[in-house]
Amino acid sequence: MRSVRVLAVGAAPDPRPAVQTQATAPDAPPAPVKTREMASPGFHQALAAHQAVAPPRRTDPSIAQAVERQTAAMRALSLQAFPGPEPVADDAPAPIEQARIERRRQTDVSHAAAVRRARAERAAREAGTAAAVPQPTTLGRTA
Repeated sequence: MRSVRVLAVGAAPDPRPAVQTQATAPDAPPAPVKTREMASPGFHQALAAHQAVAPPRRTDPSIAQAVERQTAAMRALSLQAFPGPEPVADDAPAPIEQARIERRRQTDVSHAAAVRRARAERAAREAGTAAAVPQPTTLGRTA
């Protein structure tokens, strides 16, 4: 290398677009998915040799019993730490349903009060007596 030429940003010429070649024709059907059954005979021989040499998995009965005891103990501790919900009678609504019913009742009460106030204000406007309707109080600052 005899010289280095530094170009300004964007001054480099765009490289020529690569020629795109298609490996297969666009109308060619997709290749079938290879499975173990379709594998070569050499693969099947190697698999059989491996399975003949590899020892089968053996589970020690004492270890399996220890795992079962440990699992039972952990479930018991879990039930003590996180008891299940209290059983609810079939005719009683669930706690979530009770909360929804209470919110709905509060909404209905608020809606009824707003309707009564709107009717009273309309009647006062039509009668021309603003003193009959209580005026809203100004709110003080809370912050």
